[in-house]
Amino acid sequence: MNTNPPAAPAGRSFVAGEGDFLLDGKPFLIFAGEMHYFRVPRPYWQHRLRCARAMGLNTISTYLPWNLHEASPGAFDFSDNLDVRHYLQLAADEGLKVIFRPGPYICAEWEFGGLPAWLLATVDVKLRCSDPRYVAAVVRYLRRVGDECADLQHHRGGPIILTQVENEYGAFGNDRAYMDAMVAAVRASGFDGQLYTCDWAKPANLRAGEVGGAVTVANFGSRAAEQIAELRRLRPKQPSMCGEFWCGWFDAWGEPRSGSADAGPALAEIEWMVSNNTSFNFYMFHGGTSFGLMAGANHYATYKPTVSSYDYWAPLDEAGRATEKYHALRALLARHAPAGAAPLPDVPSPPLPVIALPPIALTQSAALLENLPAPTRRPQPVPMEALGQAGGLILYRTDIGGLGDDELRVIEPHDYATVFLDGRRVGALDRRRHETTLRLTGVGADTARLDILVDTTGRTNFGHKLIDRKGITDRVEYDGITLMGWDVFSLPLDAAHLASLRWQAAAAAGPAFHRGTFTVDAPGDTFLDFRQWGRGVVWVNGRCLSRFWSIGPQQTVYLPGAWLRAGENEIVVFDATGGERHAIEGLREPILDRVQEEKVAAASG
Repeated sequence: MNTNPPAAPAGRSFVAGEGDFLLDGKPFLIFAGEMHYFRVPRPYWQHRLRCARAMGLNTISTYLPWNLHEASPGAFDFSDNLDVRHYLQLAADEGLKVIFRPGPYICAEWEFGGLPAWLLATVDVKLRCSDPRYVAAVVRYLRRVGDECADLQHHRGGPIILTQVENEYGAFGNDRAYMDAMVAAVRASGFDGQLYTCDWAKPANLRAGEVGGAVTVANFGSRAAEQIAELRRLRPKQPSMCGEFWCGWFDAWGEPRSGSADAGPALAEIEWMVSNNTSFNFYMFHGGTSFGLMAGANHYATYKPTVSSYDYWAPLDEAGRATEKYHALRALLARHAPAGAAPLPDVPSPPLPVIALPPIALTQSAALLENLPAPTRRPQPVPMEALGQAGGLILYRTDIGGLGDDELRVIEPHDYATVFLDGRRVGALDRRRHETTLRLTGVGADTARLDILVDTTGRTNFGHKLIDRKGITDRVEYDGITLMGWDVFSLPLDAAHLASLRWQAAAAAGPAFHRGTFTVDAPGDTFLDFRQWGRGVVWVNGRCLSRFWSIGPQQTVYLPGAWLRAGENEIVVFDATGGERHAIEGLREPILDRVQEEKVAAASG
């Protein structure tokens, strides 16, 4: 954290003039690419930034994820893979300017749009508006971000040329007092350089999201001439910019892959922008991975969780390899380099190779239902946020003995509820399919233990259903009766949870953790193949890589070689479906486009 920023160097400035951005008084066209440090292993940051420079970009753009930097109220983390200051300094070292996007809300197909889950412990909280409790939390967060990075603005000698206020607010609301409060919070945090807002190019969205003193920019993925004309009609005396030019798209579990490897449409739009004095930010230049449990979800009529790969059909693929799209864009940007500019540097080779791994045997298991922590007793189910839990799993247990066979109704399961009767799996409820009811048979006359295991798949990151609490969010009914008297078990799938497991050599039935070791002579990136598995989470050497799910389209999990070590490595897999303990191979190429039927083990007891 920087506490004594240096004096501003004389002559350095970045401002929005009439029709042009001005860098130290001279017109500057922004050729930017989006890349999020938190989606890329820290040892790879410099390589990816050098690739950006070699493609012809002069600026890198990044969001900041509030939910990682302040995972619990007042406890901030800017270390290791969250050391955004170091990332920005590396960008400067590579000759790149920075577009700084601190939030508080970022969307980004990221868990809860970057908002921290602990906000939802307040039952009646309202988000992205003038609710004073929310605004106070935002002000505290932005102040801490300012302590880290405000001195890295261009006019103070650093690389930051633009700082964003909120994010696409015009697609969400029209609380002018809130947006004014966000401007004040950004300024009070030390960001006194050029501000901007970005929104979809519709006039209503641009007007709802704009603020005084900030450049208004438009986000789109096609029809650049039409979209920029709309922006210029609204703000004729400012520079024109596409704040996010969408070069691909993200993917949802269970649906065919979106986007395309074809560079043609993007080339035509970029060509128009650079030929018409329009700055751009290529979203994404390098998508990387939503590591851990951080992939978000979209929820309009239907809840659609996003896969963990954020490959996005970007110029650099998930492992940082230059694609055909990269080389086509590099050739285009080289043709439009400023007069007298030096030739583009060579494209750097990846720091580590992509390798194959032979099948890894998992030799130990720990059954989930035999490794439960002490429960919390509640009269009715509560969402996990009420227990201070951010993600993972949550188990609800009660007894329905003597109630006979009838219909179970869960209101509402967020996001995938597996139902057990006396330890035997009897069915599942998938939020994606609006499933809330299940017929139970074989209910005992005296006792019948009902377990409802709820697995989360990402809080909503966009739109008006942001308040997305996890677990059972209301109540459970049986034949119309509200079931009372529950034991609630928090299962956050964090390091402490894994450390508490009791392992055995025999393969466990039902939802279970499985563990094994494998040896690597020379570390390299690889893609773990989960096509034979059901649905769960994988860790390597204690790092949570991501979720996997047999429905696809993503069938592999990216394992960065930077997180492997020469010699022995440990892998832990949690499979919620109770399937077999399969070996796992490492592939040289990902499988991101295969949708198939869900794999679920037969009912077991």
